[in-house]
Amino acid sequence: MLNVTAVAHRGDPYRVRENTLDSLRSALALGADAVEIDVRLTKDGVPVLLHDETLKRLWEQERPLAALSAAEVRGLTGGGVPTLEEALAVCDGTRVMLDLPGTSEVRAARRIVDVVRACGAEDGVYYCADASAMLAVRAADPAAEIALTWTTLAPPRPALLDVVRPRWLNYRFGLVDHALAERVHRGGHLLSVWTPDTRRSMRRLLDLGVDSITTNRLEVLLATRGTAEPRSPRPRGSRA
Repeated sequence: MLNVTAVAHRGDPYRVRENTLDSLRSALALGADAVEIDVRLTKDGVPVLLHDETLKRLWEQERPLAALSAAEVRGLTGGGVPTLEEALAVCDGTRVMLDLPGTSEVRAARRIVDVVRACGAEDGVYYCADASAMLAVRAADPAAEIALTWTTLAPPRPALLDVVRPRWLNYRFGLVDHALAERVHRGGHLLSVWTPDTRRSMRRLLDLGVDSITTNRLEVLLATRGTAEPRSPRPRGSRA
């Protein structure tokens, strides 16, 4: 089952604070195939790693990120919130999935894409989020690899797929069953799921033939993947 991509969700968050450089390093040391990180822009347009709109949950600061400069964020967190540039340097040589919560404007997406390009990381980076964010990424970068996050059983509209052109469809793991997996693959897409953390859930998804699993428990996934029955690599279609 080694062809199933093991993605570390925000690094190694059960051991090290999520979306930090140390969390990424921990996930890489465990053997992640890819790491998923959340990226938002500061007031002065610097892409940094943060899932929430504010610094409250992780850094005990009641301040919205969008109201703070990158320098202010560094001061309030003791340098704990890394820039995207710093994260890409740590992950050099490893695939990186950029989740873009709250990104819907092309200008914001273009700023993130520009940093990826400046770091020479285009070949190793792919983007995930909802339709509005992925439409912005596609407008900013016609060649971007996209994992369209989808949260309902109803399939994405063909018109949306034609514009976004995702390589992956990215589902919450509890939605995925045999019929959905078959439909995604029949449509020529790869299937990624988030975020199962138990061996039982991971085993079920592996048996369904998913192509990528994003988890907070990377070590559990790697062990489960290693004991699963191997399957033949999926034939590659136009998108897969």
